[in-house]
Amino acid sequence: MSAIRLLVLGAVKQHGRAHGYQVRNDLEHWGAHEWSHAKPGSIYHALKQMAKQGLLHAHEVAPSTAGGPPRVEYELTDRGAQEYVELLRGALATYDREVDVVSAAIGFMVDLPRAEVVELLRRRVRGLDAWRAEVTDHYVPEGGPERLGHIGEIMRLWVRSADVGKEWTLGLIERIEGGAYVFAGEGEPFVGVLADGRENPHAT
Repeated sequence: MSAIRLLVLGAVKQHGRAHGYQVRNDLEHWGAHEWSHAKPGSIYHALKQMAKQGLLHAHEVAPSTAGGPPRVEYELTDRGAQEYVELLRGALATYDREVDVVSAAIGFMVDLPRAEVVELLRRRVRGLDAWRAEVTDHYVPEGGPERLGHIGEIMRLWVRSADVGKEWTLGLIERIEGGAYVFAGEGEPFVGVLADGRENPHAT
């Protein structure tokens, strides 16, 4: 799964309707251009592709003042909203996602109910435990990773990654269960979009 798909669908959802520059501006404001493949060309390409796939509805609005084609605003279709939720759930629950996918999911987790997010994160912990056990039971030889020479460092990396991932996830669960953040159905959540006309300090 590519983070760009989740990021673009989530950014459009936050606006209700958004044109490509708004989506790009928001993702750059979140620093997504630094930790994912959310570069301008990828964002515009994803918008057009998902419109072709029926996940976004493309509305042509006022013609460009520069004489170019009409500006297009995008809105999630019912299929797009369903795809967004499925991607979000999968990214939160699955332990072996790339860090950009997990980062995107954390950015949008408040679109789901609190209890559901906790359960998805607990599923992630169970996956990390199972993966760690598989590494130590099947890949690390008796006598420890050093028996593999420098290749043993790969196993150390995998085990350490599992431990850190579990520690962070359990900490997030604790914060969420302690009442942190505003989730779906609880009121007005924090929305990290730039107001119209506000300069983006992270724009490239």
